[in-house]
Amino acid sequence: MAGTGGPVFDEARRKHMAAAFLAGGNHYQKVRPGYPEESLDWLLEDAAAPVHDVLDVGAGTGKYTRLLAERGWNVTALDPSADMLAELARNLPHATTMVGTTEHLELSASSMDLVVCAQAWHWCDPLAASKEIARVLRPGGALGLVWNQLDVAIPWVHRLARIMHAGDVHKADFSPEIGHEFAPAQSHNTRWVNITTPEDIMELAKSRSYYLKAAEHIRAKVMGNLQWYLFEHLGHAPGAELELPYISQSWRTHKL
Repeated sequence: MAGTGGPVFDEARRKHMAAAFLAGGNHYQKVRPGYPEESLDWLLEDAAAPVHDVLDVGAGTGKYTRLLAERGWNVTALDPSADMLAELARNLPHATTMVGTTEHLELSASSMDLVVCAQAWHWCDPLAASKEIARVLRPGGALGLVWNQLDVAIPWVHRLARIMHAGDVHKADFSPEIGHEFAPAQSHNTRWVNITTPEDIMELAKSRSYYLKAAEHIRAKVMGNLQWYLFEHLGHAPGAELELPYISQSWRTHKL
């Protein structure tokens, strides 16, 4: 199932940009938003069997893992970054953590009922990852892919995304590439708002791969543009609470 409408990286570019997240777990945990519970509720609607064992790939600091842990399941969180996983372990001590990649899962075959990947599928080789995920899923097991996206249908948010260089904002026709081991995926959008401040948005920009991989003069330009946009153009006061609209885009499928 070929994907469309999202960021396109060759293998070298994907590895280069993904390396931005090998460190900085504490900052990432502080500034990145969580996910609405509705996104997980929807993933589970057509589950063929009860869920007991769950794998969160590209788990990072556990922003989505928290939703899984709250269900009382046996949760394994995998990420290439030991630094990110250390942050996850501090916040979710009952989750099992594993340093590794989705393309090479050091897990037994047919050991999971559900695999989720939140905000990370674009860092994977989707066909190799699909093959490995299908191997560790039990018959009929489910796969859920989730992205938090700034709601760029709103004009001021669209301009904000451009200033932040939020290059992973999906086009309207986006669909993720998933291997033939899985049924055609269904999609669902959850609209929600994150209560934040102008200063938090500036810190959020610092957690993105574009900023993390940029030269110092580019970083200074991004921060200067955000300072102007948020405080002067939009007129927000320092520390003021504002609603930042998001869309959680979810796809669900099951192992054939």
